Amino acid sequence: MAISETELRDLVLALDGVTEKPHFDRAAFKVKRNFATLAPDKSTVNLLLLPEEQELRCELHPDGFTPVPNKWGERGWTVMSLEGVDIDVASSAIEAAWLNGK
Repeated sequence: MAISETELRDLVLALDGVTEKPHFDRAAFKVKRNFATLAPDKSTVNLLLLPEEQELRCELHPDGFTPVPNKWGERGWTVMSLEGVDIDVASSAIEAAWLNGK
């Protein structure tokens, strides 16, 4: 139950209008705004979720999702562990973040 960095990139870049650019020490994925950033160690990705989406995903998959531990987390930014999710859970979360970034 894990996804690779390659699988993550394939999922994200398959979405309509997504571009990838550097964002500080991370890789950022953007439509109109950044909706996902991949950590330098490629073990986690921060996703732009609505606070309600964040709460639900963290409750359903506590090994896969945690709020970003700062004010960004209060706004819905959520850490997704690539080790803690399978491809279906990751795909669903990425699509939700992509919609929020449009």
